[in-house]
Amino acid sequence: MEEKNLSIAQPPADLAMPAPADEVVVGMPENAYRELAPGETYSPIVPAGAPVAEVTSRSLAFGLANAVFWSAAVSYLTLKLGQGLEAAIPIAILAIGFSAMFKRRSTLLENVNILALGATSGIVVGGSLFVMPAIHILGLDGLSSFFQIFFVPLLGAALGVLFLIPLRRYFVRDMHGKLPFPEGTAIVEVLVTGQKGGAQARVLLKAMGLGFLFDSMPTLFEAWRENFTTAAFSFAHTVTHKFKAVFALNTTAAIAGLGYLIGVRYAAYIMAGSLLSYFVIVPLFAFFGAHAPGVTIGLNMAPLGQMDHETLFSEYARYIGIGGIFMAGMLSVARMLPVMGQAIRQGIRGLRAGRGGADEPRHEQDIPMPVVLGLIVAVVVAIWLYFRFAVLSTQASPTMITTLAVLIALLIALLFSAVSAWAVAMISVTPISGMTLMTLIVGAVALRSLGLSGREGMLGVLLIGGVVCTCLSMTGTLVTEFKVSHWVGATPRKVQWANLAGSVIAAVVVTAVMLLLARVYGFQASEVHPNPLPAPQANAMAAVLRFIMETSDESKWYLLAFGGVIALIVEMLGVSALAFALGMYIPMEYNSPILVGALVAHFVRRSSKDQTLSRARGDRGILVSSGLIAGGALAGVLAAFVQFLERDVFKGPDGKPAWTLPRIGFTEGNAANLLGLVMFLGICGYLYWDALRAKKEDAGPSLG
Repeated sequence: MEEKNLSIAQPPADLAMPAPADEVVVGMPENAYRELAPGETYSPIVPAGAPVAEVTSRSLAFGLANAVFWSAAVSYLTLKLGQGLEAAIPIAILAIGFSAMFKRRSTLLENVNILALGATSGIVVGGSLFVMPAIHILGLDGLSSFFQIFFVPLLGAALGVLFLIPLRRYFVRDMHGKLPFPEGTAIVEVLVTGQKGGAQARVLLKAMGLGFLFDSMPTLFEAWRENFTTAAFSFAHTVTHKFKAVFALNTTAAIAGLGYLIGVRYAAYIMAGSLLSYFVIVPLFAFFGAHAPGVTIGLNMAPLGQMDHETLFSEYARYIGIGGIFMAGMLSVARMLPVMGQAIRQGIRGLRAGRGGADEPRHEQDIPMPVVLGLIVAVVVAIWLYFRFAVLSTQASPTMITTLAVLIALLIALLFSAVSAWAVAMISVTPISGMTLMTLIVGAVALRSLGLSGREGMLGVLLIGGVVCTCLSMTGTLVTEFKVSHWVGATPRKVQWANLAGSVIAAVVVTAVMLLLARVYGFQASEVHPNPLPAPQANAMAAVLRFIMETSDESKWYLLAFGGVIALIVEMLGVSALAFALGMYIPMEYNSPILVGALVAHFVRRSSKDQTLSRARGDRGILVSSGLIAGGALAGVLAAFVQFLERDVFKGPDGKPAWTLPRIGFTEGNAANLLGLVMFLGICGYLYWDALRAKKEDAGPSLG
């Protein structure tokens, strides 16, 4: 995500939400965002001794409902675009709007509890879906099951919570004012200036409904073509078939909304990677094929001259993109090495201190350190038993391999947890995919030397990597929740337990959605799944693991190295190598609408010379785009579920669907192609128009 300055001055008193009877009037303290002077202390918004409701049946029910809702939506978005939606700000807005339905408004601490439960969705999704789809990509799904996959995000998330607890005081108290916490600042400002929450929630819900209806039309009812493409036009025949250069654009609202949030700079980086793949690399291979029609590159490959643009992209350009993703991840990890030792030392000091009991002020009460240590031991034992009997039981010397696998997972997770938390505290971005790739490489090389091999061996390494990836995702997001609870005065111990509880729900939903999408769409092109979801990180994991664990196509190594060099060059030029490499890997139809959505945000924020009005319009646009993303993503999940019912549940004796949802079927030809483009431009126009409906007095904390 694009780096932004979200440190905001204290809002006017007349914007503060009327406080519940048992809650102190809210307002960000003057020293909330700056470094403290010698001897100065920070007092949270809700004083430690104030008897304020925190964990209630209301907060539990709505928090868990958000965990289910956002887990499904973010899962679809992550597999389609390789980047999810951080749901914390929409959850905060919905929590405030939800409280308006009751006679007693929810307290700030209840809303923090809702946030802690609901935000686990994005945490578990990011960790699990960067790795677990590789099981299907590698054809290992027959060796796995729902419960085997479910335990990966669950155990990883639990480990992430427990590893971060000793670091909490360092990040949120000792580094007060020294770390900006961009996302945390936006969240706490939304919670504090909650009088507008009801109106904000209505805007968000309306956009969700519109996004759901809009994206249901092409994906569920086939009312127009989901992907606009220049290949459908006869006048572009020469460019399409001779030069193999094709422009494509996905017409769904969810991706346009995501572009609004990403911003022009990173959207341009992503699109630049796509342009390199589609208008340089693919035509270059087509040129070779035209002048040497019988030439083949790679094992069991057709001659270059016989390949269309889609095949050239999937077999060559995407592998170059995978190499770029890997190099970008390694560069991100290398940049974080200097802070790793310092953060780990602070964690050890926290464990030695053993604080966190009931005698501490409310905003300093962690789960007691002896309990944390006991839970860490219990989780480690559970991971060992899981690896030994559910993952590696068929290997030679399973006990020794399991022990080494657990040690590798724990060491890397412990080292990188601090890195992940620090990165989020600084810029709200963490190199999870790069750190996970390193885990897979180290684990695969080490375990293969001990005899780990075959399909079962690859499955074992993937599941190990999944635990580490979810752990790092949890620490990266949980540090923001810790900072919000510190600013507000919530009990860290309750936030920690809420994340552990929410992880169970999110792990169930994420696993179920992934298996559903794998069955309906798939994650790799085949006869059964001609238009799969890209799942870029998982494909990168699968490619690297296949090369290490199996005899590989040597030509692919050249492509990976080529991509790594490209990523290094663009990083040296000051461009985000990860964004650029993702653009190279993800099909253009998913990257081009991101740039269009980002341009809408650009023009909204420059629609007035009055900075306050421009900020109000930009923030309303964030609400609308977040709603479009959530509604559109859920439409995609619903479309997959309906197709699952048609293919597998309502199947007739002849094997064909006995029941199908009535569809318009307007997806072929130039008219359907153009209609998709017109509808997409229409939803972008609506996003711009609705954002401009904001008034100057609506300006509050900047959400983006």
